[in-house]
Amino acid sequence: AFVKGIYPLPTAQFCCSFFRRHILRNKGKKVIMGCTFSGLNTLYDAVNGGGDVWINENRFRILRQLGEGGFAFVFLVKEVPADNSSGPGTGLTTKVKDKSHLSEDGTYAMKKVLIQNNEQLELVREEIRVSSLFSHPNLLPLLDHAIIAVKVIDTILCMCEFTTQESSWNHEAYLLFPVHLDGTLLDNSKAMMAKKEFFSTSDVLQIFRQLCAGLKHMHSLEPPYAHNDVKPGNVLVTHRKGQSPLAILMDFGSARPARKQIRSRTEALQLQEWAAEHCSAPFRAPEFWDCPSHADIDERTDVWSLGCTLYATMYGVSPFEYALGESGGSLQLAVLNAQIKWPAGTKLPYPEALHQFVTWMLQPQAAVRPRIDDIIIHVDKLIAKFSS
Repeated sequence: AFVKGIYPLPTAQFCCSFFRRHILRNKGKKVIMGCTFSGLNTLYDAVNGGGDVWINENRFRILRQLGEGGFAFVFLVKEVPADNSSGPGTGLTTKVKDKSHLSEDGTYAMKKVLIQNNEQLELVREEIRVSSLFSHPNLLPLLDHAIIAVKVIDTILCMCEFTTQESSWNHEAYLLFPVHLDGTLLDNSKAMMAKKEFFSTSDVLQIFRQLCAGLKHMHSLEPPYAHNDVKPGNVLVTHRKGQSPLAILMDFGSARPARKQIRSRTEALQLQEWAAEHCSAPFRAPEFWDCPSHADIDERTDVWSLGCTLYATMYGVSPFEYALGESGGSLQLAVLNAQIKWPAGTKLPYPEALHQFVTWMLQPQAAVRPRIDDIIIHVDKLIAKFSS
């Protein structure tokens, strides 16, 4: 980064102009500090004080931050149309196969990931690879992405020459998605709980049915994939006039081939350690908490999480989070024993059939837990019964 305040603005503008000319002459090539074309444009915009980001040949203006977590930040961005002065971008129109994913007003969600080591780099690459496997209306599509190498250096301008100190390489990843500004299912549930309101039974079932459809697509691949982190915070919601909300499952950073053969205590402990890092505890299946030394793990881990998510859609929390607030309570024991705690009161906002549906999915023994096809058959019957 340039040390601010050492040289007047004209010098900085000259350097930006130099970078810009070099970028345009070397489109698509690895140049200057090993950065890609996208990386050089990002560097140019950072030096020039702009709020723009390049993802490959397309330029996006950052409008505002939508959220953050860990090493990731999510921004609302707007595509900048290509012209002779703004660069050679060809627009997303030629990039995105399914035109229904293109925004009418050019706005998108951009996830920026700060990558500090090779392990994080491989995780991001795996998320990109896995995301490319899915194509379904209820799964959030990855529209474009770029990973750029950024050298962490101290750079000082001295008579338009660079003086640098040795340092290390880091990476940044930019992932572009359609934007859904109504927030997540978690956001909506919290807002409704604060007002002591609830989703209607019909909306609960329709949201759940859409999640089932997305997961069926994942579970039907060869090999089947499990999402491994199904929860309200990973479900985007878009409100539609006269219809139930649109629900889209997102975040495939934990998605992996679903079927694993565990044949030793070492393998069981490795799976538990992996799950502790990648699967949110209140929605994590029992076999991820206490895996036997001889077990066949499959996509029914997602069915457990679905049951927890259905409960949370109705009541705002996982069915096992109560244990965290009890003296001597243990979330792990509550999960392993399937100790579901229903809200107190004689007049609950949902029919007993939905409670029984949740209980059916939350079978602690995976071998007797229903599969996604069974879930879909049952939820369709409930929709027919409780449609308003």
